[in-house]
Amino acid sequence: MRSIKQNLLLLSAGLTVSLLASPAFASLELAQKKNCLACHAVDKKVVGPSYKDVAAKYAKDKDAVAKLSGKILKGGSGVWGPVPMPANTQVNEAEAKQLATWVLSVK
Repeated sequence: MRSIKQNLLLLSAGLTVSLLASPAFASLELAQKKNCLACHAVDKKVVGPSYKDVAAKYAKDKDAVAKLSGKILKGGSGVWGPVPMPANTQVNEAEAKQLATWVLSVK
């Protein structure tokens, strides 16, 4: 028979694995892997805008995933100020769509 402490540790481990496997965490992990966090943060401006600000700006745009995917792949300038976002050649189209969808879900 397991102790209460053992059961809590098992439950905690299961929740951690479950959370890390969720799409939101998977996309944050992808953003880290693809070096997006060098210029962006979830909740504050770094070089580029925060993901929360991007999500708020594009919240009512039905074409936002396509627009942001394109900007992730090709880069862009002028929307958030004078600093251009370079093309992200290390990101493929499927990853760009996944990242854009995730960014738009950030609250």
